[in-house]
Formats: sequence, structure tokens, C-alpha cells
Amino acid sequence: MGQPAAKPSIDWNAELARHERWLRCVIYARLGDRSGVDEVLQEVSLAAVRQQAPIQDATKVGPWLYRLAVTQSLLYRRKLGRKRKLVERYAEKVRPSEGDCRHVDPLDWLLGDERRQLIRKALKQLPPRDAEILLLKYVEDWNYHQIAARLGISHSAVETRLHRARARMRAALTELQVVES
Repeated sequence: MGQPAAKPSIDWNAELARHERWLRCVIYARLGDRSGVDEVLQEVSLAAVRQQAPIQDATKVGPWLYRLAVTQSLLYRRKLGRKRKLVERYAEKVRPSEGDCRHVDPLDWLLGDERRQLIRKALKQLPPRDAEILLLKYVEDWNYHQIAARLGISHSAVETRLHRARARMRAALTELQVVES
């Protein structure tokens, strides 16, 4: 009696490094701002290494990491929501006086480029799935086959989702008066 053949192990550090750039786009699309991308990507990495992934087929690493990134992004957003509510409750208790000239959101005046700000605003209005597929297509410059392989969907599903996402983006930009109808 021989021992069962060892399953080929997946080098998770290499896989995470290989998929990092597009996962960042997906996470950014889900969060809507860059500040939490590193934290969520770290959680994805920890979860992948800790679980040793319930997959054996190396071709399914991309779709599995995609689902993990979406889940971790949602968990991060929940955590931020709880934190925001806590800060709001505290701010309500310690409301500044009228003579206090602190700015509510200092990032507003730092963002000088109005067009980029409007595009980001339009991107945030889109459903996360639309934002992520647009970012993968136009920021990462991926073709339909690459997107389909990484997201674990068919080529025709990528075409359909991109078509709908472009239409929604056009409508959002028209609403914000960035492009004319």
C-alpha cells in the first residue's frame, strides 16, 4: 500500500502578489476611496494564507480571491459604518461653538481638480459591480477574457456587464453635467 499522492500546493504569497493590482481595483470599487484599500487587501491576504484556501485548482485562485476581496470589503464598510456612527454620537455631544472655524471635511478643499472629482462622484453612484468592471477594463486595461477569467464569469457576461456599466456611467456623468446628453 502506497501513500496517497500529495496535492500540489499553491504558493499563496506568489499568487497574492500576482493578483494584487487588480484586487486593489476591485476593493477600491467596493469602498469608494483609497484609504481602506491596503487594510482590506491585508485582510484578504491573511484570510487566504490562514485558510490555505479551500481550492486545489490553481486556475480558480483568481475567482476565489475576487469573492474573498468582495467579502472583506463589505466587512470593512460595516466596520467603518459602526465607527462613523460612534463618531457622530460623540460629535453630537461635543458640538463646536459658532466661533470655531474647523472645516467639516478637509479633503474637499484639497481636491482641486473638478473633473476628476466629478468622475469619482459618478463612479460612486454606480453599483459596486459596475464600478469594479469599469476600473478593471479602463484602469487596468484588461481585455474581456482576462476579466472573465479573474471574476469567474463568462465572456458574454463580461460584455453585458460592461455595456450596462458604460450606460450607467454615461447617465451619471450626464446628471452631473460632465458630458452633454
